[in-house]
Amino acid sequence: MKSMTKLITPFIMNYHISATSYSNQAASLHINESNIKFGTTSNKSETLPNPAELFLGSFAACILKNVERFSGMMKFNYEKAALSVNATRLENPPRMENLVYELTIHSQDEKLNTQLLKKNIEKFGTIYNTIKLSCSISGIINKSV
Repeated sequence: MKSMTKLITPFIMNYHISATSYSNQAASLHINESNIKFGTTSNKSETLPNPAELFLGSFAACILKNVERFSGMMKFNYEKAALSVNATRLENPPRMENLVYELTIHSQDEKLNTQLLKKNIEKFGTIYNTIKLSCSISGIINKSV
């Protein structure tokens, strides 16, 4: 009798963005139907995000997307999720060293298990897992009524 080996193909997602920069002006990321301006010059540093802030924004978006995702899977309701992220940038070589976040879930739902939510965010967040390979991440999740 012949043995049959079942090949399991992992699910792969591919992404594409484009970006444009002009000398001495702001730059833009072009993602789907969005254009996101960012600063590449010192005269825009007070008004537009810089690349490090966009990096932290991607981390924040990952966490908030997973709050929404896991609210359905864990069957809890929430009114709002607020996130604060702080990071330490080292100089030589230039890199992010520590990310610290504080997530507050505004909810009256007794089914909200913040410890399980934190575990799921840390296990299944694409950006979260990519970043934790290169720097430390710590955070807390609070519930506010």
